[in-house]
Amino acid sequence: MAQDPPVQDLMNYEALAQDALRGVAKAALKRAAAPEGLPGSHHFYITFKTDAAGVSGPQDLLSKYPDEMTIVLQHQYWDLAPGETFFSVTLQFGGQPKRLSVPYGAITRFYDPSVQFLLQFEPPPSAPAEAKAAPEKPAEAKAETPAPPKGEATVVSLDQFRKK
Repeated sequence: MAQDPPVQDLMNYEALAQDALRGVAKAALKRAAAPEGLPGSHHFYITFKTDAAGVSGPQDLLSKYPDEMTIVLQHQYWDLAPGETFFSVTLQFGGQPKRLSVPYGAITRFYDPSVQFLLQFEPPPSAPAEAKAAPEKPAEAKAETPAPPKGEATVVSLDQFRKK
């Protein structure tokens, strides 16, 4: 009996699923940007690859975090602007307001500790040095210093859906 060759995933379902789950983070950010802001005690820890294509912000800040950075959106964030492919927000770092723009594809973790909801994503490829965006000028704002998440989280991993 001859075995058939393995079937190739020409639909690229893994990437489609990653994009769909990033849509959850985008929808949550859109809700947080609404005039009423975050409902209840919800808040977000968003981890992203600082070297991913399209990430922009002050160079002094991004150089402190050459690989990954986690920001917290809770009480003190301003000008949250979730777009179709990226979001921008102003936070305060070291007493200085700084504006960041992050493509959804650069996000590696989206965590809401108030309900122990966690999404983890495959990291994007690093951007070549010339493809990185120019730093933006900071706007006035205040934010909290990111802190690591506490407690147990519910991890949603795509591995549980893969055939073995």
